[in-house]
Amino acid sequence: MGLLTNKIEREELKPGDHIYTYRAIFAYSHHGIFVGGSKVVHFRPEHNPMDSSTSSISSSSSEDICSIFPDCGFRQPDSGVVLSCLDCFLKNGSLYCFEYGVSPSVFLTKVRGGTCTTAQSDTTDSVIHRAMYLLQNGFGNYDIFKNNCEDFALYCKTGLLIMDKLGVGRSGQASSIVGAPLAALLSSPFKLLIPSPIGVATVTAGMYCMSRYATDIGVRSDVIKVSVEDLALNLDVKTIEQGEEEEEDEEEDSDTDYVR
Repeated sequence: MGLLTNKIEREELKPGDHIYTYRAIFAYSHHGIFVGGSKVVHFRPEHNPMDSSTSSISSSSSEDICSIFPDCGFRQPDSGVVLSCLDCFLKNGSLYCFEYGVSPSVFLTKVRGGTCTTAQSDTTDSVIHRAMYLLQNGFGNYDIFKNNCEDFALYCKTGLLIMDKLGVGRSGQASSIVGAPLAALLSSPFKLLIPSPIGVATVTAGMYCMSRYATDIGVRSDVIKVSVEDLALNLDVKTIEQGEEEEEDEEEDSDTDYVR
């Protein structure tokens, strides 16, 4: 277990592992569930502006085309949940394993978010079942802050969702992005009370770590266990409702144009 991350070798991988790799020179990490057989189920934006393909076996760029695994890149139409081979998932990046059931003290020592949680993982069979079920039924609309690849992997591993936003969550990576500037803002008054720059830095770091801990899915009180079948059904209802609302808006616009 590293201070920043938990890098592993491929031979250490086990089915049901929550894995991740870094993109854009460690700017952000991409997460997925290893389901065995060198395959990973992960979540990404449904449509790429550079790719107008609507095929169920599609890829976001020519680099995603895999000549080794014919089903690499499979996804259902209008879904961001994708099945990829491990090589295409990593894209030459290093392999890291997300840690579950860590103690609060270990969690707080992690400088970077999106590497661990205090929540316990469910059984391997449950994790893989959720990932494969969502591959066929989708995980809603991708949102970098509210419903991203880490949220997908966290749900597959734990079945936990935030109650007031069923179907979405708050990942550790997103919490870090929000928590860092928030900690700096909250600690700014201490500059008047603590003359030492080291003291201010220590206070800021402490606030940053505590803000991440407070949003960890393992300690939040506003989470519930949701079966993957109920989640898929809920997402289908939301999709239908959104479609009906869009149709109503279009009808209102057309009526307005007619009156004019």
